[in-house]
Amino acid sequence: MQWTLVVPLKPLARAKSRLADTAADGLRPGLALAFAQDTVAAALACPAVKDVAVVTNDAVAGRELGALGAHIVPDEPGGGLNAALAHAAAVVRSSRPETAVAALNADLPALRPLELARVLDSAAEFPRAFLPDAAAIGTTLLTATPGNELLPAFGEHSRARHRASGAMELRLDDVDSVRQDVDTGDDLRAALALGVGPRTTAAAARLPIKEPPTAPHPDHNPS
Repeated sequence: MQWTLVVPLKPLARAKSRLADTAADGLRPGLALAFAQDTVAAALACPAVKDVAVVTNDAVAGRELGALGAHIVPDEPGGGLNAALAHAAAVVRSSRPETAVAALNADLPALRPLELARVLDSAAEFPRAFLPDAAAIGTTLLTATPGNELLPAFGEHSRARHRASGAMELRLDDVDSVRQDVDTGDDLRAALALGVGPRTTAAAARLPIKEPPTAPHPDHNPS
């Protein structure tokens, strides 16, 4: 099964406010963009992914992510994360009704294409499925196979909400890169330890943090 991934990205000026203790105001927009670029590049390199649609109203992010090969969907509802995801999924399916769609966080800078493929292949067995984040509280990926609505319920404690909505929780080992989103300084250090993509590596080098030893990241698309 080939998937279309829907990746939401808020305006860069408002992104990653919880990283304030690690990145100054002037650095956070660039860091958020780097996360999204590495996430999208890795997703596009995944053998289970047909294409990626980024839903955003940020002109800079749209230009940079479009240059990587993502389709850009304007956030016309302007009603928050879940409304943006539902809108983008509807846009995708308006021309391809039988498409398998998945919502993927934009802040997975350590994402590895083959780990993502394992998760998507497992998700294909269920009408709707989700992968919890590394903290086991939130969600990094929500999927819907053809004929099923995405029904996103992201936000605080989304793991419990997605489970309550009937989505199957995927319990997989060795897919840490798909679970490690970045909201805090500790999250960023954990992602760096896994091995992040080239844009996040460059952006993180400007931060006053002590980086842990990083793992090699052979699966990232360096373009």
